[in-house]
Amino acid sequence: MKRNKLVQHKWKKKLFALILVVFCLGSLLFMQTRYHHVAGLVSLQHRFVSEPEVQGPKIAFLFIARNRLPLEMVWDAFFRGGDSKFSIFVHCRPGFLLNKATTRSPYFLNRQVNDSVQVEWGEASMIEAERVLLRHALSDPLNDRFVFLSDSCIPLYNFSYTYDYIMSTSTSFVDSFADTKEGRYNPKMDPVIPVYNWRKGSQWGVLTRKHAKVVVEDETVFLMFQRYCKKKPLPEFWRAHYIPADTSKVHNCIPDEHYVQTLLAQKGLEEEITRRSLTHTSWDISNSREYDRRGWHPVTYKYSDATPMLLNFIKEIDNIYFETEYRREWCSSKGKPSTCFLFARKFTRTAALRLLNMVSSCMLYNFLEE
Repeated sequence: MKRNKLVQHKWKKKLFALILVVFCLGSLLFMQTRYHHVAGLVSLQHRFVSEPEVQGPKIAFLFIARNRLPLEMVWDAFFRGGDSKFSIFVHCRPGFLLNKATTRSPYFLNRQVNDSVQVEWGEASMIEAERVLLRHALSDPLNDRFVFLSDSCIPLYNFSYTYDYIMSTSTSFVDSFADTKEGRYNPKMDPVIPVYNWRKGSQWGVLTRKHAKVVVEDETVFLMFQRYCKKKPLPEFWRAHYIPADTSKVHNCIPDEHYVQTLLAQKGLEEEITRRSLTHTSWDISNSREYDRRGWHPVTYKYSDATPMLLNFIKEIDNIYFETEYRREWCSSKGKPSTCFLFARKFTRTAALRLLNMVSSCMLYNFLEE
């Protein structure tokens, strides 16, 4: 009897030991499986962190503004279709902040550069503002095109069409032509800037990354502009400034209308640019009866001007004639004839909002559309 009990006791110990071994092996196997699962998740997470999704090239939109951006809601509608293909930089007066109190668009929040300069029209400070914007935009290696815009510019098409148009060519778009009529060239610039490299055009261009670097790295042409390219005093300003004895000998040089064009000519890069702007500006004021539409400044489009007819007129322009070079530039995109302009200026806030309201009410079917 005692023998049977002893045998049963031994079998119980063996069975318990076997169960314990199986449990330990099972636990070990379970823990090993969990380890590999967790390790796999960590590895996957690490891969997503260290190897982010590859993004395509971006367009940097560089706004030169006084303070607020009065047309921000038009641009807000434009940027909604941009995904991650753009970045925004704004040059405002020093100390001005784009926060929730000064902008209603999330795209412009805190997008002001922190080292802006005080800009005066017709002074070299305008081209310095361009250089400041380019320095900031170049810090992002994905920025591949750089578009200069004023605070009165509007887009004429949606983001997709604009992006494809700009990225379809390897060239910059810089309005550039020989300046042979106005006598803005100062002979004191020679021989650093010879007269045969002197160019004129709109400052509202589009630069490739290569050309943007050329502008930022320039230490020679910019200094010549600071010294010798200055605006001629206007009669209404004479009371506050020294009146030259003979104003006919003063070179009326507007730096932002010459700098980038002349610099690229100096560097022998004109073969790498499309010599026209993508921003429409109206200088034809011969028929205007309004005093504020005359002078050196372009036409400002007011509320009454903001009509489908105006936009269709601008969007149907397919060539530009450069009188000083007897050259007509027929506009093209992707090797096919196309419209010349993607943007237009100068629009007041009420005019731009009227156009945007027309979109909302379906009155203007092609504004911000391809």
